[in-house]
Amino acid sequence: HLFCLNAGLRLVPRERRKSPVRTTRLLAVLDAFAEAASSGLKELDRLALAKGQMERRLRKRRKNSSLPALIELVLARPVVSAALIAAELKISQRAALGLVAELGIREVTGRGRYRAWGIL
Repeated sequence: HLFCLNAGLRLVPRERRKSPVRTTRLLAVLDAFAEAASSGLKELDRLALAKGQMERRLRKRRKNSSLPALIELVLARPVVSAALIAAELKISQRAALGLVAELGIREVTGRGRYRAWGIL
């Protein structure tokens, strides 16, 4: 939660956070909590939308597909690589690359030996 609170505190002007008046400081902290909650809800909405878009690709798939597990893995981790996907889902790296291509996740690194994907 510290990351969210830090992000909320950055949106509150420094003069309010460091004010000698206690009530002003208290109001600044409460405003920071509100900003942190607002940004957290926006992030939750963004992830829910991304999950819905990825789950639409599950239609007409076989029941024992690894794609639902890949969706959960991508949502749980900020960045995933082919090796991580292969290890977590117990599939080959080539199969992991195929699943990523089917899912259409955005690549966050340049093409080369190490490729990673994530939801941005």
